[in-house]
Amino acid sequence: MDQKFDISLITINYHGWQDTCDMIASIPTTRLRMEVIVVDNGSGTDETDKLDRWLKEWQGVIPVSIVKSAENLGFAGGNNLGISKARGRLLFLLNNDTLLHHTDIDRLANRVLQAPHIGGASPLICDADANERIQYAGYTPLSSITLRNHAIGWGERRCQAYSHAHPTPYLHGAAMMVRREAINRAGLMPTCYFLYYEELDWSLMLRRAGYELWFEPQCLVHHKESRSTGTNSPLKAYYLSRNRLLFARRNLTVPKRWLAYAYQLAVVTPRTLIRQIATDRNRSLARATLQGIQHFLCRSSKQYTPQYP
Repeated sequence: MDQKFDISLITINYHGWQDTCDMIASIPTTRLRMEVIVVDNGSGTDETDKLDRWLKEWQGVIPVSIVKSAENLGFAGGNNLGISKARGRLLFLLNNDTLLHHTDIDRLANRVLQAPHIGGASPLICDADANERIQYAGYTPLSSITLRNHAIGWGERRCQAYSHAHPTPYLHGAAMMVRREAINRAGLMPTCYFLYYEELDWSLMLRRAGYELWFEPQCLVHHKESRSTGTNSPLKAYYLSRNRLLFARRNLTVPKRWLAYAYQLAVVTPRTLIRQIATDRNRSLARATLQGIQHFLCRSSKQYTPQYP
């Protein structure tokens, strides 16, 4: 493919056209050649018409194109569709519920291009509200038994302690810039998850292909968080319960895999269900959690997409 751009910024729109427009309008000037690809992920005609009308009125200088999917392909599938249409040597996968005011995209690109063994980098990610609490300043390694890790700096105010670039085991799905050659070698994002955990799995794929991943604090992205799924929705409960187990199956050796299964089913699931039943009167969260586990255990190849509100 003829690579006409330095950066292809790819974002997914799913019933969030206003967030998508706000994000595009916040893109700063850059010395690098950049295109924007909006993947409308099965939102429907009305949603894409609103995007089309806004883009016709927008006075920005960055070329923007809309790629329409008739069905919701999930987070990975939508990004992979965008990657297939992109013409940049760097792919900047960015949530549509982010803002780029005062962002230096060039710094993030320079970090990835600093050395050929660097496959990708994520920026400093903070809340979009006035407090600017940190959401991500790199990740700690994932425990092979509990399947837990944490985002470095989570909930803290921006400070000098998080102003240094460093390698990180995982990129953040809300904002990650990846070298095209790394994708060609490691493969596209795994679509089996549909939602959640795919960026962790993809990060492992990139590292197994021989690449380092980095956190770059000189690029700042503000994130509104969970606009498309909700902060405590049945959809989120379903895929988190299912995909933790799927991640273990795909990435752990047999002894650790079974220990991880046991911990999730005997410790995490009962604790989660108790909390959900106590806070959710109609029990929709608990039902979604149990359905996610059931569908994992069935090992069906069918892609489940519960139609929860």
